[in-house]
Amino acid sequence: MSKLNQPVYMDFPLRLGREGAVTLQRIPHIRDQIEMVLFTDPGERWFRPEFGAGIRALVFEPNGSPLWQITKQRLQASLSEALAGEVAPRDLEITVRADEDFPERLIVGIAYRLTALNHTELVEFEVAGGA
Repeated sequence: MSKLNQPVYMDFPLRLGREGAVTLQRIPHIRDQIEMVLFTDPGERWFRPEFGAGIRALVFEPNGSPLWQITKQRLQASLSEALAGEVAPRDLEITVRADEDFPERLIVGIAYRLTALNHTELVEFEVAGGA
């Protein structure tokens, strides 16, 4: 694989190691970007108030189909913008559902294909509600 297809990105949040700023390859960088979108609340970033999906707030919502549909639409828009140039919107598949064993838990699955590498990945995040 050429270096053109595997650029190096600075890790976020910025961390310093013995060699300077810690860097990541493309695939872990995309995973970090997805996590950043999911767990950043809208309005949290001063110069990008529209950035983020704020899924932590979903623990206070009734876990059912209406919540899943709204969350899916919000994530589709947020992730399409954040991953532009790396993942085509048509290659982004988002699933939102309740955990079968623990219905109070919300499971968010994000499947995507990195355009430059033709690499497909699935990441899942769990948002737990209640005590």
